[in-house]
Amino acid sequence: MRKHKKPKYKLLQNELRKQIVSGNFSKGDKFHTESELTDKYSISSITAIRALNELEKEGLVERKQGLGTFVARSRREALVKFSDIELFCPSQENVQVLSITKGNHPDYLLKLRLHKTEYYYQITRLRTAAGKSFVYHQTYLPHDYVKNPDADLQQFQSIYHRFKEDFHITMAEESFEETNEICLSYPKLVADHLHLQKNEPVVLQLRTTRSKENNRVLEYVETYKRWDFYKFKISSNN
Repeated sequence: MRKHKKPKYKLLQNELRKQIVSGNFSKGDKFHTESELTDKYSISSITAIRALNELEKEGLVERKQGLGTFVARSRREALVKFSDIELFCPSQENVQVLSITKGNHPDYLLKLRLHKTEYYYQITRLRTAAGKSFVYHQTYLPHDYVKNPDADLQQFQSIYHRFKEDFHITMAEESFEETNEICLSYPKLVADHLHLQKNEPVVLQLRTTRSKENNRVLEYVETYKRWDFYKFKISSNN
C-alpha cells in the first residue's frame, strides 16, 4: 500500500515549530514573512500562509495585520500542565454532601454573573480518605443548573456527574481558571471539619468554570484542602 505524503504546509509547519521550540526565537520576536518562506523553501504563498495560520492556532505565533507575524510562545515560555497527585488509594475516598442551600449574596451573584434578581445554590461537601477529612468544598451553581434541588443530598456527591446527567455538559472539557494559595486564616467551620490545629495552614483553591459555547459561568468553587494532602506535578505539553 502506498503511503500518503504529508501536505507541504504540514511539513513547513513542523519545520517552523521546531525552530520556535528549540529556542531560536523568543517571545515577541518577529517571525519569517510569507515572502521569505516562499523564497527559502520554494513553495507557494498559499502553502506559506496556511502553515503560519496553523502555527497561530497552536498559539506559537501571532499574526498582526499590516505588521507581520510574531512569536507568541517560545520553548522557554512553554505551556505547562498542573496535575494534582492524590496521596491515597482512590478506593479510600468518600464524599459526603453536608447541605444544599439557596442564596443570593451579591458577592456570589457577581462571581456567577447573575442578575441581582436571580439566585444560586450552594452545595457544601466534605471529602475524606481512610476516614480522615482532607477537603472542604463550597460549590456555587446558577439556579438553572440545579435540576432538582430537593433530591437526596448524596445525589450531589459529584457535581460533574450531575452536569453530565442533567444537562449533557462535560465539565472537564469546559474552560476554567483556578488559583491556589496557602492560607493561615480561614472560617472556623473549615477548621472544625478538617480538624485543623491553631496556625495549621490550608490550601485555598478558587475555581471558575465557564461554557466554551457561550462563556457563561457554570460553577464557582471555594475549596479548602489540608496542607498535608496537597501535592502536584508540573509537566510540559510540548
